[in-house]
Amino acid sequence: MRRALVIAPNWIGDALMAQPLFTLLKQLHPRIVIDALAPTWVAPVLERMPEISDVHATDLAHGKLQIVRRWQLAGDLRENGYDAAYVLPNSLKSALIPWLAGIRLRIGYTGENRVGLLNVRHPNPNKRERAPMAPHYAALAYTPGADVPDLESRLRMPRLEADPNESVRVSARFHLDTRVPLLVFCPGAEYGTAKRWPAEHFAALARMVGQSFPYTQIVALGSNKDAPLAQAIAEQAPNVRNLCGQTSLGEACALIARSGAVVSNDSGLMHVAAALRRPLVAIYGSSDPRHTPPLSDFAKVQWLHLECSPCFARECPLGHLRCLRELSPEQVFADLRTMLLGER
Repeated sequence: MRRALVIAPNWIGDALMAQPLFTLLKQLHPRIVIDALAPTWVAPVLERMPEISDVHATDLAHGKLQIVRRWQLAGDLRENGYDAAYVLPNSLKSALIPWLAGIRLRIGYTGENRVGLLNVRHPNPNKRERAPMAPHYAALAYTPGADVPDLESRLRMPRLEADPNESVRVSARFHLDTRVPLLVFCPGAEYGTAKRWPAEHFAALARMVGQSFPYTQIVALGSNKDAPLAQAIAEQAPNVRNLCGQTSLGEACALIARSGAVVSNDSGLMHVAAALRRPLVAIYGSSDPRHTPPLSDFAKVQWLHLECSPCFARECPLGHLRCLRELSPEQVFADLRTMLLGER
């Protein structure tokens, strides 16, 4: 196999969970060139992966078929002569482009009615039996049904490359002092409120940091949708600067790369911080860190694991959100303080 195309997941965290697959493909096929087809909001993460040669960023709308646009993309990709395509999303439409491009081997999980579109199909395990995401994707490197002992333990953790000069340029753009320690808050979570630590808890944590580490700059990073939440934090803790919606994903990666520590909900930026090897406190509520953990030796997970958690719901089905409300700022600060002191 000389050249492969990866149809990347639609979410930042899932794309990072797929990186061990790319590393494994490089080990199994040392001369392989791996390109990726990815949504524009995920592409900057793949561009920072050393295993990926070229990233084709797409403007396809999430959840829409757009058959004409897919046909055009397939025509452009056909000229690259790909030997194989690894289709990571489970949707039917994600398998269309490799099929339309005439790629000989089209590999993925059976997924959504894709019998004719994929010709190397792995059986789809149900959610309760599914392996954590990284080995789930990595299994696609082998033939369907292959018994690969200790696959999870053999995988390399995701790792993104960072350019120190980019971090300096982005810091200058937002008038951040590179001589002063930087702490990043990631208060959003696209999935829903059941994954978001309360704004008042983030604010209380910021005040604790201000008292113990008064020279630390704190910035909140995230999308436009996260800006009101970050603003609520900043109103209660004036030492927090709200940059949500003001940075591109690439710029957010650059700021995280130079940070002294990150506090994040279970989100795409949490996985970015883990892949950039930054000290990280990862906060879990309705989701399960055993399934989508931050893959880093520099991360600490805070999860109460109540009797109702994980429920995987977007909003607390019981209405109390105890899994996050009862996770106190003091508990998070205990881990964060160690990180800011450089003790990890």
